[in-house]
Amino acid sequence: MTRRAASADTRETDDGSGAVRRLAPHARRFLTRRSGVLVRLALWSLAETGQAFLVGHGVARAVDQGFLAGDTRRGLLWLTVALVAVLLGAPVIRGVFAELAGLTEPLRDGLVRHAVDRSLGPAAAGGPGGTDRAAVSRLTNQVEIARDSFAGLVLTLRSFVFTAAGALLGLLSLHPSLLVVVLPPLSLGLGLFLVTLRPMAAAQRRALAADEALGDHAARSRAALRDLTACGTGPAAARRGAELIEDAAAAARVLACWAAVRTAALGVAGHLPVLALLLAVPWLRGRGVTAGALLGAFTYLVQSLLPALHTLMTALGAAGSRLLVVLDRIIGPERPEPRPERTREADPERAGGPGSVRAPAATRTEPALAAAPRPAPCAGGGAVTARATAAIPGPGDDAPDLGGRPADRTRTAAVELRSVTLSYGVRAEPVLDSLDLCVAPGEHLAVVGPSGIGKSTLTRLVAGTLAPSGGEVRVDGREVTGRPPAELAALRVLVPQEAYVFSGTLSDNLTYLRPGASRADLDAAVDALGLGPLVERLGGLDAPVRPAELSHGERQLVALTRAWVSPAPLLLLDEATCHLDPAAEARAEEALARRPGTLLVVAHRLSSAVRADRVLVLDGTHAVCGTHDEVLDRSPLYRDLTGHWQGGPARRR
Repeated sequence: MTRRAASADTRETDDGSGAVRRLAPHARRFLTRRSGVLVRLALWSLAETGQAFLVGHGVARAVDQGFLAGDTRRGLLWLTVALVAVLLGAPVIRGVFAELAGLTEPLRDGLVRHAVDRSLGPAAAGGPGGTDRAAVSRLTNQVEIARDSFAGLVLTLRSFVFTAAGALLGLLSLHPSLLVVVLPPLSLGLGLFLVTLRPMAAAQRRALAADEALGDHAARSRAALRDLTACGTGPAAARRGAELIEDAAAAARVLACWAAVRTAALGVAGHLPVLALLLAVPWLRGRGVTAGALLGAFTYLVQSLLPALHTLMTALGAAGSRLLVVLDRIIGPERPEPRPERTREADPERAGGPGSVRAPAATRTEPALAAAPRPAPCAGGGAVTARATAAIPGPGDDAPDLGGRPADRTRTAAVELRSVTLSYGVRAEPVLDSLDLCVAPGEHLAVVGPSGIGKSTLTRLVAGTLAPSGGEVRVDGREVTGRPPAELAALRVLVPQEAYVFSGTLSDNLTYLRPGASRADLDAAVDALGLGPLVERLGGLDAPVRPAELSHGERQLVALTRAWVSPAPLLLLDEATCHLDPAAEARAEEALARRPGTLLVVAHRLSSAVRADRVLVLDGTHAVCGTHDEVLDRSPLYRDLTGHWQGGPARRR
């Protein structure tokens, strides 16, 4: 164990006296600002003192002055007084709870603000390790523990003080000797209980520290899941998690042991006074204590004093220690974040740097490509790297076959990404990390990968609707980031999954991106995309269109035809055919591929990838780009996807 870990452990085993000193100024300020609430709470509690006094006193007087004296009416009258005192407890408790909210809710709000400030401060400062992962536990579990514990503690302390005052005054009014018998066992049980408070506080602190360490490890492992898989350090992380789980279980067992000791103290305080009073009856009778006074004393013990003491000891032993520990962790001095001890190999941040996701050197490049240089823009018809080097044709390599349409080496690249990184937040894990991609003019590229891997993000970056966190995105040689919408519209058309169709004529929808399109152009587009049946059903190109009356597939066909008519040289389809049947999808993609220009498709079905000139596979750790056969040979993910699509294992060709 390191020196820092040892010192942290010493702090965590503090018996609570230091926490009391640290929290006392905060408690004084909090209670001073709410003195009005405390006064109203005390006034309601005074009524509880009177209630406790009248219950035992009424029983004693009913026996001595009523039933034993032969006056039944007076006995019943005193019992009625005791009953009314019990019934008056309901409005008293209602008033107490109404005032209690004036203490608990401001406490909760203040703790939440403090926890948020403590968490956001390091995160805003930036730098490695700035994020406070324990803040989740503070904002949820610990704040609610503090609120509930504080409410329970206020209720029980108030109830014990005022109820005990009423009961002890009642015992004194009945006969002073009763106090001589009852107070010693009560004090003994309470003293035994107080002895357990410090060990309980230490055990509670260890349990909370173990809970935070386990939550921190789980958060770090989840954030670095791809790193752990790529680096092969998953088993080490799992072992560390098992150790933390065992630590948390051990801390919980120690806490349970001290809870058992506290329960024993409760038994002593709760049962010994009654036993002592029973044994002392002859002695008390000899000192002139009446039968009614004895019965009243038992009533005070069983009805008021012992329940209040039991509740107080339970609250101090559980809610009190929890409140002390949790408040100290939330508003006390800063502590180092609990971190598991890691080796260099098991540390994802050392393996790939904070926030990055990289494969180990052995898998970062394929053996045949390990010496390949960084691709020149659009060299050999296209290249791609993303966290790992994929197929990188060198300057002298042959360009891939583009279905009979050779890539034009003399023209500027249709799409070019240079070390593009995209993160949704300053400290968020990158969705795309150092992606290099070059698409030749006239090429048909399909993008394949699991859901949420960054395919739609890639199309938005190319379309210029999303700015990269780093790197450069170019379309037709021009950087798209920050370019005005009108210039972007002349460079590309993005067709999303949810197709946009507006109210107007069908012709208005189809010519929206090219207002000067001729009727012959529209007829050619309708014929190429298979929109004829819809045109006929609506009544011609000049017929009105009501978007709500079109199916999802029909709206997608209208959007695809609009893209076909557009003069933009680049079409981006982000699962834009997902509502079409396979035959309609194939017809639409083939028509758009024959159209002059470049086509980039986020594939909804694997058949789209088979039709493309090249396939880009994104799997989060290793980007692979090439023809269908090339990617099938180099990408295990693509082989799996193709195998599922074909209904059996895919074969390498």
